[in-house]
Amino acid sequence: MRLRLYHHHDGARVAYRETGTGPGLALLHSIGLSHREWEPIVAPLSGRFRVVLPDLPLHGDSEDRPRHPYTPDWMAEVLAGFCREVVGTRPLVAGHDLGAEVLLRAVTTGRLEPARLVLMPNRLHRRDEFLIGRAGWRLACRSAALPGLDRLLSHAATAVFRPSVGERLSVQRNPAARDLMRHAFADLGGNGNRARAWAKFARRWPVEAQRDLLDAYPRITSRVLLLWADEDAAHPLEAAREALDVLPDAQLRTLAGTGFLMAYDDPVGVARELISFCG
Repeated sequence: MRLRLYHHHDGARVAYRETGTGPGLALLHSIGLSHREWEPIVAPLSGRFRVVLPDLPLHGDSEDRPRHPYTPDWMAEVLAGFCREVVGTRPLVAGHDLGAEVLLRAVTTGRLEPARLVLMPNRLHRRDEFLIGRAGWRLACRSAALPGLDRLLSHAATAVFRPSVGERLSVQRNPAARDLMRHAFADLGGNGNRARAWAKFARRWPVEAQRDLLDAYPRITSRVLLLWADEDAAHPLEAAREALDVLPDAQLRTLAGTGFLMAYDDPVGVARELISFCG
């Protein structure tokens, strides 16, 4: 897959890959990772769709200059513009974790009107399940704004997020997840620009429960699939059930024996559900 670039009107760059033919389907990955999160399901999906795999801003080969605001609204605007231009005015879109949160904000604020919306495990309207651990991560990221700490903390992050972490994110202990983590953090060490940009993101991304989404869900006109893992402690199934009750046109599917890295735990199941819903 060849690297391509989308240029937003403010100069932000979104790097993406695409493969296959047919209706466009964009897959937005989770926080800290890259487009390679979807690698195990690309082959079966590309037989039915033009699969578009962006790196979110601050990730992979995409925008990481600290001059951008990295607010939720900015992220939603950039990714909505990307989806409209690259995938289509009524795209098929799916997101996991951060990718799903960005899609939700883009849809509920009217920036994006997808034909089909797939939400994989994310916070939805609830607070973070691991507040203490996430608070430590936020503090470390925000410290990168201090002079001299940006490069030091970028090296520290590569030491903390070792390849073995990827395998632990897979409840099936898929060893291929090691390469996913290795790729995601390969270029971080010594990248002061990216560290300072992450400091902005950590300061401006909301930590509290997004209860206003409960009022916004009924306004979503797209068909929605909540595709959930049954062993992801960070994103309990109960949140998806609560959203299902108020979304106008939604269904909930759960894949047994899957955790945070659903595409690595059950690639056949994830691909099957996406093809069934979006095809």
